[in-house]
Amino acid sequence: MFFFIAVFVEEDFERTVSTAYQTGILGKFMALGAVLNFAPFYLFLRRNLIYRARGVVVATVLVAIATLVLYLQ
Repeated sequence: MFFFIAVFVEEDFERTVSTAYQTGILGKFMALGAVLNFAPFYLFLRRNLIYRARGVVVATVLVAIATLVLYLQ
């Protein structure tokens, strides 16, 4: 999510997250950030770094849970 905001949004990170939360699109930002996790996951699997790939999966699941919590509020 930080990479997406840093590249595509002109405002600073804190202001962007605050505005996204107030407008109700923070979950969409989080989902876009989670999609970017596919690249390091695939790279770690190709290099046989199983524990790092597992960490990426855990981080993605945590983002999914946080997105669900934000969606249900």
